[in-house]
Amino acid sequence: MSHKTVATVLGLDVGTQGARAIVCTLSGEVVARAEQAFPPGTVATDLPPGYAEQDPEGWWQAVSACLRQALSSCRPETIQALSVTSTSGTILLLDTDGCPLTRALMYNDTRAQAEADEVQAAGAELAARLGYRFNASFGLARLLWLARHEPHRLAAARHLVHAADFIVGRLTGTYNVTDYSNALKSGYDLSPGPRGIHDRWPDFIGDALALPTDLLPRVVAPGEVIATVSAGAAGITGLRSGTPVVAGMTDGCAGQIAAGAVAPGEWNSTLGTTLVVKGVTATLVRDPLGRIYSHRHPDGHWLPGGASNVGGEALAVGFPGADLRRLDQLAASLCPTDLIVYPLVRRGERFPFLAPQAEGFSVFFPGRAVECTSQGWPHSPAPDHRNADAVIRYAACLEGVAYVERLAYDILATLGAGVGDAICAAGAAARSDVWLQIRADVLYRRMIRPLEPGAAMGAAILAASRTAFDGLIPAARAMVNVERSFEPRPMLAGLYDERYRCFHDVCAERGYV
Repeated sequence: MSHKTVATVLGLDVGTQGARAIVCTLSGEVVARAEQAFPPGTVATDLPPGYAEQDPEGWWQAVSACLRQALSSCRPETIQALSVTSTSGTILLLDTDGCPLTRALMYNDTRAQAEADEVQAAGAELAARLGYRFNASFGLARLLWLARHEPHRLAAARHLVHAADFIVGRLTGTYNVTDYSNALKSGYDLSPGPRGIHDRWPDFIGDALALPTDLLPRVVAPGEVIATVSAGAAGITGLRSGTPVVAGMTDGCAGQIAAGAVAPGEWNSTLGTTLVVKGVTATLVRDPLGRIYSHRHPDGHWLPGGASNVGGEALAVGFPGADLRRLDQLAASLCPTDLIVYPLVRRGERFPFLAPQAEGFSVFFPGRAVECTSQGWPHSPAPDHRNADAVIRYAACLEGVAYVERLAYDILATLGAGVGDAICAAGAAARSDVWLQIRADVLYRRMIRPLEPGAAMGAAILAASRTAFDGLIPAARAMVNVERSFEPRPMLAGLYDERYRCFHDVCAERGYV
C-alpha cells in the first residue's frame, strides 16, 4: 500500500545508549524506523562510585541523526504528531536559552542517598498519600543534591528538565513543560483528595527544602500538545515545521502502552535483564512496604508497578557463551523440573518482596535441601545431591523467574489490584517461545506477545492518543497488534502449583516474604 497519503505518527525513545524512532500508521503498521547510538563521550566515565551522568548534547546529536534516517524512507508531511519518551528520574539544569548548565544526572545515579532521606522527611505526607517512598532514584533528591553541592549552578538555572523535556525543547524551543509521568519523581502531587486529584507542585519543595520552585515546569497530561516543531529544528531533523509535539511518558510507561496493557485489569511484564511488572487499576493501589509506586494514567486510571532484580541476567551469568536457543529446545521437554530456583545473581531484592539481604537459592522439590552457598545462585549441586545437568539448571532458571513473576502478581492482588487472565509480555525474553510457554504455565495466564513492543512504539501511540483518537485506550486498541499468544496447559497446572508453593515456602523460611 502507498504511504504517501496515509496519516502517521512518530515515536521517539531516548534510551541509555542511543535514540530510536518509529513512524507508524494509525493502525500500528510501521512504515519507517531508525536507531542511532550516542556519539563517543556522551556517557561520562571515570565518575565516583554511584554517579551516572551523560552529556545531553550527545542525545540531541543522536536524535537528529535518528530522525533524518527515519524520515529518509517516509514523507514528513504525513506525520500528524510526535512524542518523546526517555528514562524516568533523569534531570538536568538549563539556562534561559535552553543550554545545559549540568550534565544529566541519570536515573541510576545514586549519589543523593542523604538528600533522599531529607526529601522523604519533608514529603512524608505526600509519599503516604501516593503509597511510595522518596529514594535516590527520584529526580527531586538529585535536585536537592545540586542545591547542597553545586549551588552556583542552581542559581544560574532557569529550567529544571527531564530527559524527554530536553529533546522536546530542542524540537520546539519550549523547555518549561513536562508531563505528569516524568514529573512524578520530581515530587509532583497527583494524589487523590476530597476535591479530586491535587495536580500541583507541593509546598514542601519550596518551604521545607528551600528549593527554587520557579525552575519547576508546567505539568500537562500525556498526549496533550506542548508545542510544534520549530523551523530551526525542522532544518536539522527533516521534520515538517509546525508538526505537533505532544507530551509523552517515561520509558517504562511507554513500553507498557506498546505492549497493550492500557485498561484496568490489564498488566504487562517486561523481562530483560530484570523483570518489571506494570499494570492498570481503576483506583490508586498503596503498598505500606514501598515495593511499588503508581503513575497516573492519561485517561484517569492508575499505573502501579514494581521491578524485581531477577531476570535474564541469570542466564548471562549462569550460562555464559551458551547457545540459548538450543538450550530452549532441550529444556522444553523437561518442564516442570524438580529443581526449584530463585535465580538472583546479586544480593538484594526490591519486588515482589523488599529484602536487601536476599540471595539466590535452589532446592529440590519437595525437599528443602539447599544446594547454593551464601554467595548465591548459580552453583553446581553439592556432591551428596542428585546431579542436575546444565539443561535442567537452565530449565529451572526459566521456571524460577516465572515463580517470581507469579509471586509479583499474587502480591499485587493482595494489595487490591485486579489482575486479569492475560499478561502482555515485552522485553528481550519475550522472543523466547519456550520461556513464554513456561511463564503461561506457571502463572496459569495467557501470555500475549505484541508485534511491535518497545518504548518508541508506546510514544507513537501517545502521539496519536489525543490528536487522532479520543484517549489512550482507543489509540492502543487500534495500534497494538498481537504477534502470538501462549495459552497455559491445564495438565501442568497442579504440578506447577506444588512447585510454586515450594518456592514460596523457601522464601518464607528465609524471611523474604
